[in-house]
Amino acid sequence: MPTLMFPDGQSKTFAPGTTGFDVASSISASLAKRVLAYALDEQLYDLHWPVPHDGSIQLITEKDPRALTMLRHDASHLLAQAITQLYPGTLFGVGPAIEEGFYYDMDLPHPLSEEDFPQIEATMHELAKKAFPITRQEISKEEALKRFKHDPYKTELIQALEGTISIYSQGDFTDLCLGPHFPNTSYNQHFKLLTTAGAYWRGDSKNKQLTRIYGTAFFSASDLATHLHLLEERKKRDHRKLGKELGLFMMSDFGPGFPFWLDKGMQVRKTLENFWMTIHRQAGYQLVQTPTMLSKELWETSGHWQNYKENMYISEVDDREFAIKPMNCPGSMLVYKNGFYSYKDLPIRMGELGNVHRHEASGALSGLFRVRNFTQDDAHIYCTPEQLAEEVQRIVRLFDFFYTKVFHLEYDVYLSTRPEEKYIGSLAIWEASEKALGDALTAMGRTFTVNPGDGAFYGPKLDFKLKDSVGRTWQCGTVQLDMNNPERFDLTYINEKNEKVRPIMLHRVVYGSLERFIGILIEHYAGAFPTWLAPVQVKLLPVHLDFHAAYTHEVEDVLKAAGIRVEKDESPEKLGYRIRQAQVEKIPFSIVIGDKERDQRLVTYRRYGEEKQVTVSLDEFVILIRQEIDAILQLRLD
Repeated sequence: MPTLMFPDGQSKTFAPGTTGFDVASSISASLAKRVLAYALDEQLYDLHWPVPHDGSIQLITEKDPRALTMLRHDASHLLAQAITQLYPGTLFGVGPAIEEGFYYDMDLPHPLSEEDFPQIEATMHELAKKAFPITRQEISKEEALKRFKHDPYKTELIQALEGTISIYSQGDFTDLCLGPHFPNTSYNQHFKLLTTAGAYWRGDSKNKQLTRIYGTAFFSASDLATHLHLLEERKKRDHRKLGKELGLFMMSDFGPGFPFWLDKGMQVRKTLENFWMTIHRQAGYQLVQTPTMLSKELWETSGHWQNYKENMYISEVDDREFAIKPMNCPGSMLVYKNGFYSYKDLPIRMGELGNVHRHEASGALSGLFRVRNFTQDDAHIYCTPEQLAEEVQRIVRLFDFFYTKVFHLEYDVYLSTRPEEKYIGSLAIWEASEKALGDALTAMGRTFTVNPGDGAFYGPKLDFKLKDSVGRTWQCGTVQLDMNNPERFDLTYINEKNEKVRPIMLHRVVYGSLERFIGILIEHYAGAFPTWLAPVQVKLLPVHLDFHAAYTHEVEDVLKAAGIRVEKDESPEKLGYRIRQAQVEKIPFSIVIGDKERDQRLVTYRRYGEEKQVTVSLDEFVILIRQEIDAILQLRLD
């Protein structure tokens, strides 16, 4: 007889075999019609599954964010059921819900393309309308192997499992699945298949490549339409497309995954780097640069040689093995060991814009988002235990400054805790470390989500996930507490008792990968960078070269002297065409120079994306644009 605690603090005891639906019905008939599943002690269960034990119960309706994840998981099964009917003989890998939708990996008897999506969607709608009950069954491993003996992918998954195995059936389709699912297929009315891709089975390039079909699903037609509009907007903002159109960067088959920065891209990159260095100097960081290539012995000490060698570029120098660094951390620790510190010297904050190389799989490469060499804006803080909370808070304030104040990006914070297996250090140290990170955020009034078991083997971490202007989230900032490397590298300082002790080490990045961050910014701003960051800030457009060239050159000289990045368009094209071209290039300010401007030493400017033209004196314009640029470049940390 389970005793259940409700969110309002009330508790009630129910008869054995009571289901989530029964619990909802005991409250009201209208609630029973709306409830989709239930959570017991935060664990989700099918609505009609008997409540297994005492605990705190929540009844899940459409308003609960977890319901949307369940809807999308249902949609992946609905897709697989439709594929089974349309393409007999298909074998199935896995089909999870993901952040904005779902996918299913399939071994199809013949190729499938996006042109086939309308037929698949029509079949999915037919199956949804039939409202097939989605039923759970728990069976033995032996029975599961018999059920799926014709599918090698499911068989491989089953062989790795122990104990009772759950399967779900709807109509004539049965899948291996943990669940939970909604009561029947009718809840999926508003879905869309989006694209196909190749995906190696279990992510291993040695395995067969399957067909992955991506889709999304929502509870309402309007939510689906809004999301599809966002997806179209994202396509327009694709940084690979805009990077080429705006002359920012290029790729070459001579160096897959190695970006070539063009002149305008270099301007964006150097502006970000210089700003980063200025702010870090203000924040009390030492700035260092460590070698690109270091010996095998160093990477053995750090553990990379044993655990990361397949991702490293290795060479031989003077009969010794060397590796190009995949991370900056070991170099930073060598710099720390170069000094001799007492507790009075700590904290040591050490920052580096370090270029690293990683041998990523060729199939994973994607523009600036996944490359083989990139600049990581690493920083490593060495501090005493008493300084840890304040240092974490300083980092969070620094993140606030960059993300919110400078780039106007919202973010959420996640605390990743100790993995279940393969971790170092005692439970007491882990618990204290996790508490220290959480307490530091709480003391600042910051909310965070716990991500159980997702910490690194050497310590817990805080992950900062940014949200851009088209609703995507990006993992950028990280604060990683390291309980491993100070021991490996024998890092010490002298404490108040004149004893040698280990410092606490924090790893952190703001941009993450500078290349990836620029890709994010290109898409966030749709290529129209704010004035301070734009590679060209002003485009000069003389009406007629014979009459206006001299004053155009004077304006150019004045703007350059004021530190403004300026170009002039003296092509023979008509003025209207040149104005439109400046808009295509997404330049913040276009200045038209004609008789009036020349004779009265004026400029007539138009901002990107606006029709309005404004005429001011040249001196006034210089003040206006410098104020706009300096509003960012002269920002100071609070």
